[in-house]
Amino acid sequence: MSNIAKVLSRRQDRGEGVGTNKKSIPFNKQNYQSLKQECLAKKALFCDPTFPAEPSSLGYDQLGEQSSKTRGVQWKRPKELYSNPQFIVDGATRTDICQGALGDCWLLAAIASLTLKNEFLERVVPHGQSFSENYAGIFHFQFWQFGEWVDVVIDDRLPTKDGKLLFVHSAEGSEFWSALLEKAYAKLNGSYEALTGGRATEGFEDFTGGIAESYKLSKAPPHLFKLMQKALMLKSLMACSISSSSQDTEAKTSLKLVKLHAYSITGAKEVHSYGRLVQLVRIRNPWGRVEWIGPWSDNSTEWNSVQPEEKAKLVYSAEDGEFWMAYSDFIQQFSRLDICNQTPDALSNATVSRWNYSQFEGDWRVGSTAGGCKENKATFCSNPQFVIKLEEEDDDPYDGEDGCTILVGLMQKDFRKDKRIGRKPNAIGFTIYKVPDKLKGRNNIHLGPDVLLHQQSTAQSKPFTCQREAIERFKLPPSEYVIIPSTYEPHCNGRFILRVFTEKEAAASPMDMEISAYVEKQYISDSDVEPHFKQLFNQFAGNDSEVSVYELKQILDSVIFKRTDVKTDGFSMETCRHIISLLDRNGSGKLGSVEFHILWIKIQKYLEVFKKHDKDNSGTMSSHEMRDAVKEAGFQLNNDVLQVIISRFANQQYTIDFDSFVGCLIRLEMLFKMFKVFNKKNTGKIELDILQWLCLALS
Repeated sequence: MSNIAKVLSRRQDRGEGVGTNKKSIPFNKQNYQSLKQECLAKKALFCDPTFPAEPSSLGYDQLGEQSSKTRGVQWKRPKELYSNPQFIVDGATRTDICQGALGDCWLLAAIASLTLKNEFLERVVPHGQSFSENYAGIFHFQFWQFGEWVDVVIDDRLPTKDGKLLFVHSAEGSEFWSALLEKAYAKLNGSYEALTGGRATEGFEDFTGGIAESYKLSKAPPHLFKLMQKALMLKSLMACSISSSSQDTEAKTSLKLVKLHAYSITGAKEVHSYGRLVQLVRIRNPWGRVEWIGPWSDNSTEWNSVQPEEKAKLVYSAEDGEFWMAYSDFIQQFSRLDICNQTPDALSNATVSRWNYSQFEGDWRVGSTAGGCKENKATFCSNPQFVIKLEEEDDDPYDGEDGCTILVGLMQKDFRKDKRIGRKPNAIGFTIYKVPDKLKGRNNIHLGPDVLLHQQSTAQSKPFTCQREAIERFKLPPSEYVIIPSTYEPHCNGRFILRVFTEKEAAASPMDMEISAYVEKQYISDSDVEPHFKQLFNQFAGNDSEVSVYELKQILDSVIFKRTDVKTDGFSMETCRHIISLLDRNGSGKLGSVEFHILWIKIQKYLEVFKKHDKDNSGTMSSHEMRDAVKEAGFQLNNDVLQVIISRFANQQYTIDFDSFVGCLIRLEMLFKMFKVFNKKNTGKIELDILQWLCLALS
């Protein structure tokens, strides 16, 4: 129950802006300013108890306590390694980032990308940190993590071996911002070893909050150049690199391009040369030197063919690490292009073009919303659903085709933390369907088998992936669409973030039922109770002609155990107490014959609904059938409530027997009834003091 309270509280916080870069969440509830002031007051250096200078922070397997790789490791502060350590010297540059004994080159490429744009670096590396002024051995960094920005506090004790940093270090030696950033990121993910293996795009996203696409340039799509121009207009971060089998990170090609090195792309233009249009790409080496010497490089003869007025618009001859090259050479010389598309809040200039952006959190829960891919016909429709309305086509489409560009990213949470406990990531993906005309304009529904199993999907992600994120770009005609994220196999627990980027404004929201109830009231007087029913009732009732909770359990069990078409363990005392709480009119804590007759009518109805949804005649009902079953009984519920119901009323096999079904419906009716009593102004919200809350919760 406390976990449910945490989830609901976090949603409230998100609505108030908590988790944005300007209002980041203290990781592990550690407040940087408070901890620093405390250390300064005590004149003590900070020691982080949540990420201690111990083997557990290094790793769990290859970097575990018994590993030869960690033997002799000592944790030292920069001031123990250098007499005058520096946080950042003359700004952050690519040479500040040299790989150590950890297989996290993907992370280093992402850190290098931070040096390409100061506005991104300043989001991750807050100002005002140094080893001199108010030094207390404490630093902090900010990362985007699964939909929210978190502020990670660390001490500056770093793992060393033989007096040298074990992991990331700067070529300068005495500069430590990159080593401390790596430590903060390791803390965020559980250990240094958790950072082994990955893609640079993962780091791009965690350092910017954007959504990253990757393209193999050997298989470049036909309109990639136009797409790059559009990305630059939208202020996307673009980086390219050359793969190599060599371990030498500074190995150069014959035309002075550095292998295994992150370049940024800063321009994409077309120029007239000898009467034809030539596509050019402007590339920047973050070193500020070592430039391409092939066609269209600085001062190459190709520039002589360009008219002076056109040439004047392009800076092409400065020795500054930036150079032009033909797009045709670009896709041959470079191996990979990464595009990190930015959310609107990442761009400080209000006049620039920007993506429209929507983000949603969700869960796959066994028994309720973990339906698996569309091959699982019995459960697929129970997956979470999200609707998006595409109304305006793109301006100046990069591929010449009319339509609405939509970029969809599905990310599974805790991807790296799960490594530590040996849990394999889920295979994830998503499917997109067009909303039928008769259902357009409604987001208070949940599409069922009548639509999803009888209609061809419009688009879907590529084969399901066990990576952290599945990302696809689509061009769709204007319409309403529902996006269904899922795991490949059904019955897999997981948490996810779904992000949707569109070039034009597009309304997006969860597609789920509105919570409501319609329970038919029973108007029965004593004269309506048939004599034979009264006779049966009096056999169990005491001298007061009422049944207590114990007698009610005896009656219900004696009746239900005689039936062979439903399975049951008997009615629980808790269910019987809830029944009396719901139906007891005079406050006696018991049921009279009229009240019992009302209960009997309810149970007859519930039995009819239960048997209808017991599709295999097993005497039990699959938890995935609960949505439709409770709806037929008069309750319309969304995914959040259904997840709570399944965890509360289903058994280990995620089936529901009849007594649990009755207990669920009785409880729901009582909760709706309580809410209605306090919802006097019909606002959909109620306010309770502690006394009212405790009395209601315990009733």
